[in-house]
Amino acid sequence: MREKLAAGRFVVTAEVDPPRGLDPQRALEGAALLTEAGVDAVNVGDTPLARPHMSAIALATMIQQQVGIETIVHCVTRDRNLLALQADLLGMHALGLRNVLCLRGHVPRGTGSTRFAGVWDVTPVGLIGILKGMNEGVDAAGERLDEATSFFIGGAATPSAPLEVEEKLMREKKEAGVDFVITQPMYDAAPVERYAEAMAPLEIPIILAVMPLLSHRNAEFIDREMKGVSIPEEVQERIRRAGDEAPAEGLKIVREVIEAVRDKVSGVCVMSSLGRFDVAAELVASIPR
Repeated sequence: MREKLAAGRFVVTAEVDPPRGLDPQRALEGAALLTEAGVDAVNVGDTPLARPHMSAIALATMIQQQVGIETIVHCVTRDRNLLALQADLLGMHALGLRNVLCLRGHVPRGTGSTRFAGVWDVTPVGLIGILKGMNEGVDAAGERLDEATSFFIGGAATPSAPLEVEEKLMREKKEAGVDFVITQPMYDAAPVERYAEAMAPLEIPIILAVMPLLSHRNAEFIDREMKGVSIPEEVQERIRRAGDEAPAEGLKIVREVIEAVRDKVSGVCVMSSLGRFDVAAELVASIPR
């Protein structure tokens, strides 16, 4: 993916979340389906929505070894202290995982007697800086590693956030060493266009994330539960009116967004809602390269 973005090629990735149990088969089958559809890489989520899942590192390794497709491993700063973060990053590199997306992670919300505590020793900008340091041959304390790493460093982008806030944050990520960014799922082309134009001087490849909606209830959940994601009322109404045809309408909506901003972004990341890899694969296959 590093080489494709450097060459100016339009890349398409798709996300597969680790299972909430021991069996990775469905995730592996999803990765294989998306690979057949033509993705350049598979994103692997890290404890999505702050709920227990199989290790992203474990699943990404299995995908690369068994499916034969490059992965982008999400790494949230919520769950690990500085020592554990560096241990996992070194382990990832040893396993052949090179693409890392640095994220803050959802705020944990335990239920009943279960309580999860966030760590957040470092921010995502801090994690980007740690990865850049490792690429230069030093750890977070400035101690020399036996060998420099070769991570391709990603960060998050939120086009729906106030532009002046996001621009300041993106400059910090650029200075820290970010190589590319992936947006939150977007359902409106206008903020993406404004965002891309404002960030153009930074020359950071922007990958647009989209998540096809499957029903009105699905749209309400995403709008309510996913931080940084806003689904316009008119989009929610289109999905509501579609009824049983909502999945087809959901695909139509994100295709419209992709078409409107294709010349302003460097690629697309397709996220699967409710594990519908078939819908995601249909969208991947339809994206012109």
